[in-house]
Amino acid sequence: MMVDRVLGRLAAGLVLFVGLAGAERAQAQSAPAAPVTVWSVPDIDHLPDDENGRLVRYGRSLVAATYAHVGPEVADASRRYAGNNLACRNCHLDEGRKKFGLLLVGAFVDYPRYSTRRGEDVSIEDRVNSCMTRSMNGRPLPADGREMQALVAYIRVLSNGLPKDAAVAGQGLRAMAELDRPADPTRGAGIYRDNCARCHGIGGEGVRRGVRGDALGYATPPLWGEDSFNDGAGMNRLITIANFVHDNMPNGTSWVMPRLPPEDAWDVAAFVVSQPRPRKGDLAADFPDKLDKPVDAPYGPYADGFSESQHRYGPFGPIRAEVARLKAGQSR
Repeated sequence: MMVDRVLGRLAAGLVLFVGLAGAERAQAQSAPAAPVTVWSVPDIDHLPDDENGRLVRYGRSLVAATYAHVGPEVADASRRYAGNNLACRNCHLDEGRKKFGLLLVGAFVDYPRYSTRRGEDVSIEDRVNSCMTRSMNGRPLPADGREMQALVAYIRVLSNGLPKDAAVAGQGLRAMAELDRPADPTRGAGIYRDNCARCHGIGGEGVRRGVRGDALGYATPPLWGEDSFNDGAGMNRLITIANFVHDNMPNGTSWVMPRLPPEDAWDVAAFVVSQPRPRKGDLAADFPDKLDKPVDAPYGPYADGFSESQHRYGPFGPIRAEVARLKAGQSR
């Protein structure tokens, strides 16, 4: 049994490509629910040795070592669904059990729900495949395949006993105060060198467990380059990665006692999102209603008249004000 008591405020959830909780239209229009601060998750190792127990354990393994099961270097080419050698737990820390580390507890009961990115209702399977095609830079898992069934079974267990649309304390990411200036990737380069390079590499290449081709993944994941998340991933958005870094990095940091000042987290995040990474096709189709597009989406088109640079680095206050003005005009 896991009992967890909230130690701080619950922030609004964020959509990741890397995460399964976010700010969506249906939730925003409903009355806010009281945060769920105590929950119970079965001991996965002690689940019965039946089909469900095996599925859940396989799902946990898929989250922990995605590269070993469906990565681009696995022996069976038909199972190469991920396009990089990352693992789900690189973003969903502690296999999705760390508060404000893109917690997966409660994710199952959030779906189905309306997705502003797609302009339609989506299922939990759809959301998993969004991660597969963005954070994992790959292709969708078959909805009826064992890998998808296992991931959904694991996510379901992490939502054990929670009501529909539960507001779980620690879901999503917290929201630091935003800068009143653009985040500075040049300043962030020095912060990266001093705080991040020793683990992620001076060139953001990460640290492999073995050699290229052995499907052993990374001890520390790459943050950019060909084996990282693509430009359509949630972690390529400044607000997402800055808040994630502030509350979780360097590795082992807790949101209770962050190690980087907020200004440093914004600037080092700007440095990371300024680096080259794989491109995802057809990003222009995201967010059919462009006024629903997150202010930090680093790719156009936009409906607000602001540049891609300001959407990438901020400041975001003027963008929000203009979006609010345009939405108010639509409602007249």
